[in-house]
Amino acid sequence: MKTIDFSRSYLRFRVDSLLHPPVTVTHVPPTTLNNVRINLECRVSLIERRSELSHTFVLGASCKTERVGAERDCWLQPNADFCLAASDEEFLILKSWARNGLVDAKDPAAIGVPRERQSGHWRDVFADLSVHARLGRGQALATLEAVIASIQSDRPLVSRIEYEEGDYRVVIEQPVKTINYSEREGVYQTDTGPILLPDLSAERLERCERLIDCFDLAYSAFNSEGWAEFIINVPTPAGHGVTVNHYSRPRRIEPTGNLLVEVCDEERAHLPGMIGDRAIRADAAEARIS
Repeated sequence: MKTIDFSRSYLRFRVDSLLHPPVTVTHVPPTTLNNVRINLECRVSLIERRSELSHTFVLGASCKTERVGAERDCWLQPNADFCLAASDEEFLILKSWARNGLVDAKDPAAIGVPRERQSGHWRDVFADLSVHARLGRGQALATLEAVIASIQSDRPLVSRIEYEEGDYRVVIEQPVKTINYSEREGVYQTDTGPILLPDLSAERLERCERLIDCFDLAYSAFNSEGWAEFIINVPTPAGHGVTVNHYSRPRRIEPTGNLLVEVCDEERAHLPGMIGDRAIRADAAEARIS
């Protein structure tokens, strides 16, 4: 089977203030052009159960807000954690400061306003956006012994969680960066993220202007094939009326189909259904790695 080599897969975007007003930037940048390469943290497919139409989303690794190209004082103050999610058409920026609600901290000379969530059509904001993925030959680990043997080796692992919610089939793929095991008790457990976790409840979808708005950041854990638990990043009370974005809301999804895949070798390619140089599309059967 083919699987993603996340260590060599990237989300790229280009900000050109001569083409688009920098509405996602909360400072006056020293340069008019910035190209960014970010490692992928996860890939999520939302497959419509009736039509089999597949919507693909990716999450880039987090970074800190900065002045790129500055001679000094590169880090913005107050500083934020920054994550970018994207699909073929949409983007979602997730930011976390030391506390929420810092709209009053806006740089008066900047166009962008500090917001915890910001979404839209990426072509309205970025000069370019693409995802470059590297495929590798994968080996599905079907037994506990195979899982433990793979953990003890130095090969990368990929986690795949699949389940149904509402009108969708959900497939979440992510690199397994942290995993626990005990050969004595015969148990393993993933503990890894962040990922994009969709909330496909009718109440959440009704509040969403676009499909990408249904996602939150989360970490995932499982130690069997049939269920997975998540800890979700949500506004969390910190006292005195202050909230912070913190991984504090647990969620258990059952049943699921969980799989660990060992990456055996590499092959440069675009994943079917992933955002490509010119937005490669595929049907739902191709969008599922098998």
